[in-house]
Amino acid sequence: MNAPRRRNDPAIYEELAGSWWEPRGSFAMLAWIARARAALVPAPARRGSVLVDLACGGGLMAPYVAAKGYRHVGVDTSPSALGTAVAHGLLGVRGDVAAVPLPDACAAVVCAGEILEHVENLEGTVAEICRLLAPGGVVVIDTIADTLRARLIAVSLAERIPGGAPRGIHDPALFVDRSALQTAFARRGVELSLNGLRPCLSDALAYLAHRREEVRMLPTRSTAVLFQAVGTKAAPG
Repeated sequence: MNAPRRRNDPAIYEELAGSWWEPRGSFAMLAWIARARAALVPAPARRGSVLVDLACGGGLMAPYVAAKGYRHVGVDTSPSALGTAVAHGLLGVRGDVAAVPLPDACAAVVCAGEILEHVENLEGTVAEICRLLAPGGVVVIDTIADTLRARLIAVSLAERIPGGAPRGIHDPALFVDRSALQTAFARRGVELSLNGLRPCLSDALAYLAHRREEVRMLPTRSTAVLFQAVGTKAAPG
């Protein structure tokens, strides 16, 4: 008898490699969140500025990043996901988010979408994000809060509905302490502002009834489940 799979197993992404761009596939909600994330990315100071997309997956942000005029560099550990991302126009880099093989201060923007709730070394990942950011650069994050409400909604509910998270993809022990996240960034010169994010209920009902292919993600005051964070790296001195 096979042992039960541990939660947060990276092999899940390889098994679902063909689902990245399916409107009703296992990563549908990641596509909805990617659109909301992209809305927080500022216009580049100059065309061709680098945006580093940590844990880029299949490159779901590609259309939005290209439209804004960034050079889109995607970092991921999954070879299948990177292959899909490259096919959608990214420059792919194989690497871990806590040890990114890119130079210091190379990025005008770093996006860390739906990854911080998967890392065991949160402090090291924050350090890498800040290392990659040029002074004046912007970090854009979305992740899951370390709360009982998040455990109930993101695991007990979302892993059981169409368009929600794949079964077993999250380990609630890794969900993110919001205060600790802000403190870790502040120590490195980045003040984060937070807002919550939730699916539009009418869109979600229409999606479940097969009357709509995408669900809008809306900002909300509560950061107790899914939240976004944005900050700018201070210039030295």
